[in-house]
Amino acid sequence: MRNIEIPIWNKYMLSVEEASIYFRIGEKKIRKIAEENQDADFLCMNGSRILIKRKKFEEYVDRLEIV
Repeated sequence: MRNIEIPIWNKYMLSVEEASIYFRIGEKKIRKIAEENQDADFLCMNGSRILIKRKKFEEYVDRLEIV
């Protein structure tokens, strides 16, 4: 099996670390968002590992209102 590295911007799901880099949001903040939105469509749990669906999370971030 070959180890193929896929660029972050082409991945369907991102780890918390990758999402932090891609969205320029701290890992703690992403974990907090995941904890507060456990039933959100951008979230996928693999055991205790949090995975973020990149495009769905982009849509979620776009809808946020920053005051």
